[in-house]
Amino acid sequence: MGRFLDVNLTKGKLSDYAPKENILRMFLGGKGLALSIIMEHARNLAKKGVNLAELDPFSPDNVLVFATGPATGTGFPSSGRYHVMALKSPLTGSVASANSGGEWGPYLKFAGYDGVIIRGAAEKPVYISIMDGKAELRDASRIWGRNTFDTTTMLKEEHGKGDVSVACIGPAGENLVRFANIINDEHRAAGRTGVGAIMGSKKLKAIVAGGSQRVTIAKPEDFKREQKDALKKVKENSITGQGLPTYGTAILVNIINAHGIFPTRNFQESVFPEAEAISGEKLAEKYLTKRRACWGCPIGCGRVSRVPSGPFAVEYTEGPEYESVWALGADCGVKELDAIIKANHLCDELGLDTISMGATIACAMELVQRKKIGAERLQGLKLEFGNAAAMVEAVWRTAYRVGIGADLAEGSKRLAEKYGAPELSMSVKKLEMPAYDPRGVQGMTLNYATANRGGCHVSGYAIASEVLAPQPVDRFTTEGKAQLVKTLQDFTCIVNSACVCLFVTFALGPSDFAKLLSTITGWDLTENELLKTGERIYNIERQIMNMIGIDGKEDTLPPRLLKEKIRDGPAKGHVSKLDAMLPEYYELRGWANGVPKEEKLKELGL
Repeated sequence: MGRFLDVNLTKGKLSDYAPKENILRMFLGGKGLALSIIMEHARNLAKKGVNLAELDPFSPDNVLVFATGPATGTGFPSSGRYHVMALKSPLTGSVASANSGGEWGPYLKFAGYDGVIIRGAAEKPVYISIMDGKAELRDASRIWGRNTFDTTTMLKEEHGKGDVSVACIGPAGENLVRFANIINDEHRAAGRTGVGAIMGSKKLKAIVAGGSQRVTIAKPEDFKREQKDALKKVKENSITGQGLPTYGTAILVNIINAHGIFPTRNFQESVFPEAEAISGEKLAEKYLTKRRACWGCPIGCGRVSRVPSGPFAVEYTEGPEYESVWALGADCGVKELDAIIKANHLCDELGLDTISMGATIACAMELVQRKKIGAERLQGLKLEFGNAAAMVEAVWRTAYRVGIGADLAEGSKRLAEKYGAPELSMSVKKLEMPAYDPRGVQGMTLNYATANRGGCHVSGYAIASEVLAPQPVDRFTTEGKAQLVKTLQDFTCIVNSACVCLFVTFALGPSDFAKLLSTITGWDLTENELLKTGERIYNIERQIMNMIGIDGKEDTLPPRLLKEKIRDGPAKGHVSKLDAMLPEYYELRGWANGVPKEEKLKELGL
């Protein structure tokens, strides 16, 4: 669409910002373009003498950027996504990064904008309305304090219930829970690194978008041909054409558990004996009512589910996804799927990242197990592994910072440090790791350690090559993993900058992306040029991290994973062999101790 909305909340001023063509060519859109905007902001702050390492993530000086990509809102398969980034995450202290599907990304484009830049902070609650090219700040006092469902309903009614989409925060974001997320379309989440808390600190409740404008395709006939070919590949792939549509992402529960890498009870074990009870198959059998796809998605992995009765009854909800099933289930030792559905529903309603929420509860359960947290602090909450009711209650207490919830709201690293056992936080760079024990998949070991945003599986999803591929590579070896992880990380930057769902990469590779994006943009993009762009994006993110004061010291894993062998199951006896891969990875990256070298930055035009 050629422009971003630039909002200064402190001054109440809205203006347009048009990225230059050379910047678009360098960074593509989405994540890459957001990072280029954040880098410019960071340099301006540094010129003013602001110490970026000491900058409070809740300061008005923190900048928040919503960005779509060139694919968003086109017929590129699964192109209903947007990316959110900030200079500093309240959870990690590093660059904040989150991604979401649903309808909001395309609807922002239909409203006439590619993205929104949020600067400063409002004195009173506000929301932004962007309708058919007209943007304005509006009073949000009547929706402040409301959950995400109420907020969405009220704002849709206010804007005529038509083709509008709402991205908003819930009570968790308002209460500055460090892993609060942004919820759009009620059940889609820009989930990780606490971007919802940044919105809360800025008193920004929501952004409403909608309109009748459409994305112009540079070469429409060529695009139709490439789109048809891509859709055929997606439909014929066993994962995107069969597995995900039938059972959703939770199809992975039994698969990952069978490989002995399903982290259980805060990573104390790697096999969950009751995995079948919380699997995608069981979800489909007992609670699924229908599928729901994001905008423009031929896969339709979204689940609409219902728990008809009992203490965890939910009349209508969506999910839970695989990571949520794991975090609120096996990681907490909980085998009751209805309780997991309820907790997931509460996370959507209150605006919480399910991975960090479940992992932080699991950390608290181990702290209780090891007698680090006393009964007086728990105020009657029996926070023990396997206690489904306590797990659900802990979600509510966290969103409102009630009792032990005030400690949980700080995330697992600060929680574990407060109670004298920092090693019990299963996090990297203070971001809780998701549902794969890296000790049994060495590519994930390296990816977790080097992922810029922290304990992240979707920075370089090595599981696709080490577990899910028709002919997987040896998951226990370290050989070749440095190159594999670097390539996956660079390609994922392209996926997140084009703003396409990562799941299409099971069927489409860099060459497919190059063909489709060339016809959309009119640029003659090659596979190699795209991967070089991905490398540039990965490096500018690391550059910003270095400016904040983060280097290779944080490219590591919790001691448990480096020292304690997996006790049982198919991956028994293995540990994460990070030291065997990290030097080669740094060499391939052109980094010295987690810092890009001068010649690498020059090579990439940074």
